[in-house]
Amino acid sequence: MDSMEARPGNVVPARRGLPHSSNAAHEMARGAAPHPYNAHMRTDSYSRLPASPARTRPMTRSGTREAAAGAAVIEVDRIRHAFGRHAVVKGLSFALARGNIACLLGPSGCGKTTVLRAIAGFEPLQDGRVVLDGQTVSSSDALVPPEQRRIGMVFQDYALFPHLDVAANVGFGLTRAGRAERAARVEEVLELVGLAGSGSKYPHELSGGQQQRVALARALAPRPELLLLDEPFSNLDVDLRERLSLEVRAILKAQGTTAILVTHDQYEAFAMADEIGVMHDGVIEQWGSAHELYHRPKSRFVAGFIGQGVLMPGHLRGDARIEVELGMLQPAVPLQLPADSAVDVLVRPDDIIHDDASPMQAEVVHKAFRGAEILYTLRLASGGRVLALVPSHHNHAVGERIGIRVEIEDVVAFAA
Repeated sequence: MDSMEARPGNVVPARRGLPHSSNAAHEMARGAAPHPYNAHMRTDSYSRLPASPARTRPMTRSGTREAAAGAAVIEVDRIRHAFGRHAVVKGLSFALARGNIACLLGPSGCGKTTVLRAIAGFEPLQDGRVVLDGQTVSSSDALVPPEQRRIGMVFQDYALFPHLDVAANVGFGLTRAGRAERAARVEEVLELVGLAGSGSKYPHELSGGQQQRVALARALAPRPELLLLDEPFSNLDVDLRERLSLEVRAILKAQGTTAILVTHDQYEAFAMADEIGVMHDGVIEQWGSAHELYHRPKSRFVAGFIGQGVLMPGHLRGDARIEVELGMLQPAVPLQLPADSAVDVLVRPDDIIHDDASPMQAEVVHKAFRGAEILYTLRLASGGRVLALVPSHHNHAVGERIGIRVEIEDVVAFAA
């Protein structure tokens, strides 16, 4: 491992062909560029790098950028990356304050994993820069090696060494620590992730959830400045994924760890992240809390990707109210659209209230039992459809007509 030691100010030209994340641990064992979970280098390891530009906040498709509320641990400033002629990241920006957990959420192929790999140092940039703790670690003409970034990484496939026991896997990146210090830190992080006493076991003796805990412990052991998690729970069953995501959030918060999660699963994002950037086609469509993304989406893509719902045709009147088949809606904030415009209004399942006394009737065309609730698909008089989430003791048959009314607190509408 001596050949992997960091040297202060060791900046190398940007290069292609860095190891793919799923093979990075094995590349490291062969003496190639080490994986970020072994980022145990001194804090001055990039002290000669140029100073950071002004602090940035997420840049949306419109190009606006908000002022940072405080010092950012990680700043991604207008980065671009392409594979050949195919641009996968297109001028993307965001910043994350110390101790916060962020998520890049989006469908497959939107560029989210490429952003994570660029932050880790596995992908060069065509433009823009990545700034870690005030210093530029990636730009179009320079790239600090991954092992010098003090970044930890947790992979989808765990990337554990099968021939090493749990203690050796967790302590793999602690090459600067003495034997006693290393053993103490390994014991500490194993207890932190709920695996105290498991140090002598081997990966094949553990369940998938336990292996993921070992991967997390290994990433946390060197006390990284930033932790990256690439679809870390996708190989687990739904119940375990949900429980483990909440537990991992609690662990990271207890440690004060700054982290970025990449996932396509919105419920995983909601469970773990303080702030979420919804990605689409190489850009961040919207950055905000889970509540903001669900109740106040700023684009049709975000409205369709987050949660469930339908877009119902409506008419924006001169008094700023919106007329739809379900009734009259009053936006809390007037829409920035001309009066008498045709609009599409977002209607979520929780906006439709089951009410037997309501004169408005809808036909049940589909039902999905979800335990405490049933998700009904309802046909309106016009033939249009809405979704309604109803307590499951209201068990209506397909073809039955039920009374409904609409209650929308945050009216979201787009130009038709």
